[in-house]
Amino acid sequence: MSGFDIMAILANPEFSRMLVHGVRMTLTVFAGSWLLAMSLAITLLALRMLPGRLTEGFVAAYISYHRNVPTLVQLMFWYFGIASLLPPGLQIWLADHNSEAVFAVIALGLCQAAYFSEDLRSGLRAVPKGQWEASRALGHSYVGAMRWVLMPQAARNAGPAIVNHTVSLFKNSSLAMAIGVSELTHVVKEIESRTFRAFESYLIATLIYLVCTLLLMAVGAWFERRNREMRAAS
Repeated sequence: MSGFDIMAILANPEFSRMLVHGVRMTLTVFAGSWLLAMSLAITLLALRMLPGRLTEGFVAAYISYHRNVPTLVQLMFWYFGIASLLPPGLQIWLADHNSEAVFAVIALGLCQAAYFSEDLRSGLRAVPKGQWEASRALGHSYVGAMRWVLMPQAARNAGPAIVNHTVSLFKNSSLAMAIGVSELTHVVKEIESRTFRAFESYLIATLIYLVCTLLLMAVGAWFERRNREMRAAS
């Protein structure tokens, strides 16, 4: 198609619905994988803090694997590899419940947990040792000290790094297209193939990703300012 006409896409009801669906699926995959990653990262950090080489070696191996194997390979490993080993009944159930999105959330969440765990570990190292001793003196158990005293401070210290990796996770959600998830990039590619307006299609995707990542960074900056104000007040 000749001539720039972005409204040929935006003004088309069908394409608009496809874009809305793509954005919604992108946010769903991002939110699900972020929650999984953060929950697992906290668990990995708690395990690493336990005495014993077995747990520390397991966490170190987990982090090394997920940080050194490409995310796209991990996505395909879960969708084409792990899925084929599941019982047939479970495979059918997953196929009926958007298995592509489910495995995308799992793969991205497991991968990102390695980065979040290292961010939190760095933040925990910045917490004064006296905080641990004080929490134990107040009667907190190991779990209680981690939950109520140490982890909140570690999360605040690791805030900038967590925000950066959160933005990376959002952008990496586009890799889910490779296993058939109908997220934003997949939808835009479909629109481009039907309209032959490559520039307009990918310009829309670029702008949507840009706005979303800038919003994530703005939220992170707001939390950082609030953190500094709380520290100054205390």
